Amino acid sequence: MGKGNSGATHTESVTLLAARLRAAGCVFAEEEAELLLEAASAPGAVLEDMVVRRVTGEPLEQVVGWAEFGGLRILLDPGVFVPRRRTEFLVSVAAGLPLAASSSNPAPPVVVDLCCGSGAVGAALAAALPSCDLHAADIDPAAVACARRNLPSARVHEGDLFSALPADLRGRVAILAANVPYVRTADIPFLPSEARDHEPLTALDGGDDGLAVARRVAADATRWLAPGGHVLIEATEAQVPLAVQAFMGAGLSARVVEDEEWDARVVVGTAEPALVP
Repeated sequence: MGKGNSGATHTESVTLLAARLRAAGCVFAEEEAELLLEAASAPGAVLEDMVVRRVTGEPLEQVVGWAEFGGLRILLDPGVFVPRRRTEFLVSVAAGLPLAASSSNPAPPVVVDLCCGSGAVGAALAAALPSCDLHAADIDPAAVACARRNLPSARVHEGDLFSALPADLRGRVAILAANVPYVRTADIPFLPSEARDHEPLTALDGGDDGLAVARRVAADATRWLAPGGHVLIEATEAQVPLAVQAFMGAGLSARVVEDEEWDARVVVGTAEPALVP
């Protein structure tokens, strides 16, 4: 075991480190101290450098190099959007949706993680739907590089929304999980510094009402969804009516699923199912 990882020495290390973290405003100082000590045991890691990064405001997940999401350890690089635990609700809703079946097309259902960031949503969906044909895309090169560490590299594409996806996926997507940015531009300065200063603006800024990217996704979704396929986004309570309107205006049926524990809302748009002769 590494230095500071056994007996009183480890306990003392946690206590001293937690005091530094608490003084810097870290609420869960003891838990963070344990994680930092664990991460510092990796080859080449320097504990003091990691502590300095954390106390100066860098997200813990970027400092230790991973985030917990959906029971998985998602590798995370500095400057890449940190997956939010409440987004696990979006994954659970997506994984529970009916997948359109076709005897004429026995291929695995296509699942797309759009605005994928680190690929956390895609990795969790792949774990929940192991037979799926997963693809992911993001406009941020750093996010794409990170997602390629968490997902099959060839299935992670770089570009602006649907333009990043292989053309042969058009009309075949069974589940489109779009973790679009939905913070209003005017609210960006009021975000916690961890997000504002250490995550890409493209992953946060959703325009004047927070739904600019969501509307773009809705407008093109029907071209990419298979008959009966679904598109899912997160939204705030105030945004839900406009998000539903955007989905319905794009020719999708729409419903809202909520989780009080996480204070999370997912808008689900569904394409018209195939006509059965």
